[in-house]
Amino acid sequence: MRMSNFGYLVRRGIGSVFKNTMMSIASFSVLLVSLLLIGLSVIVAMDIGIIMSNIEDKNEIEVFIYLDVQDSTLTHISDAISSNPNAASVKFYSKEEAWADYQEKYPDKKELFEHLPRNPIPHSFRVTVKDISKISETAEELRTIEGVEKVTAPYDFASALVDIRSTLSIIAGAMLVVMIVTSVIIIYNAIRSSVFSRKKEINIMKVVGATNSFVKIPFFIEGMFIGVAAGATAWILTKTVYESIIQLFEEDKTIWEIFGLVNVIQFDSITWYVLAADCLLGALLGAIGTIISTGKYVKV
Repeated sequence: MRMSNFGYLVRRGIGSVFKNTMMSIASFSVLLVSLLLIGLSVIVAMDIGIIMSNIEDKNEIEVFIYLDVQDSTLTHISDAISSNPNAASVKFYSKEEAWADYQEKYPDKKELFEHLPRNPIPHSFRVTVKDISKISETAEELRTIEGVEKVTAPYDFASALVDIRSTLSIIAGAMLVVMIVTSVIIIYNAIRSSVFSRKKEINIMKVVGATNSFVKIPFFIEGMFIGVAAGATAWILTKTVYESIIQLFEEDKTIWEIFGLVNVIQFDSITWYVLAADCLLGALLGAIGTIISTGKYVKV
C-alpha cells in the first residue's frame, strides 16, 4: 500500500471519529470507565502488596540465648542467625536493655526488682524474615544453633497473613481478567453498532473493488484513536481519584500505621508508566474490538 493511500485512510479514520459523534462518545465512555477501573484496581492491588509486606515486617522471630553464654558464643550466634537465607534483618537486644524496659513497663514492682539477686532476662535477637511463609522452617533452623535456649514466633498470625495474601492475589487477578474481558465485549458491541450504521458505505466500497484492508484500516485507526484519547483521560481521572484517597490517609497517619498503611505508592513515581499503560491498553482494546466487529461486514 502506498504511503499516500495509507495517509488518506488515517485521515479518514480520524475524521470518522468526529462524523459519528454519538458512536464515538459511546465507545470513548466505555473505554474510559474500563481503563479507569483497571488502572485503579492494579494500583490498589500493588498497594495491598506493600501493606501486606509492612504488616509482615512487624512479625519477628525472637531468639533467646542462655544466660551464661560467653561473648565469643554470642558472636557465633549472631553470625549464624545473620547467615540464614531467610533472615532479612537481625537486631541484638541485650539483657540490660530488656531489664530497663521491663522496669519501665512495671514501675509498681520496683521493690521486687531491687531484691532480685541478678538480671533474670537473657540476651535475645529479633529476626525479621524475608518470606513469612517460611517462618516455621526458619524458626526451627535458628533453634538448632548452639547457645540458643528458646525461639518464639507468631506462627498462627503468619499463616493467616499468607492465606490472606494468596486470597487477595487470586481475587485481584480474577477481577482484572473479568474487567478486561468485559471491556472487550462492551467495546466490541459499541464498535459493531458503529460499523453496522455504515454497512451500506462498506458494501459500496467492496462493490467498487476495495480490499478488506482498505475497508478495515479506517475503522482500526478510529478505534485506536478513541482508545488513546480514553487512555489519556483515564490517566487524569486515575491521578485525581488516587491522590484524593491518599490525601485522606495522610491526614492522620497514626491509626493507618497500625494497619501497615505506610509507604504506599505515590502517583508521581508511576505517573508516566500509568499514562503509557492506559494509552497502549486503550489503543489495544479499541483495535481488538474493531478487528472483531468489522470481520463479518467486509464479506460481500
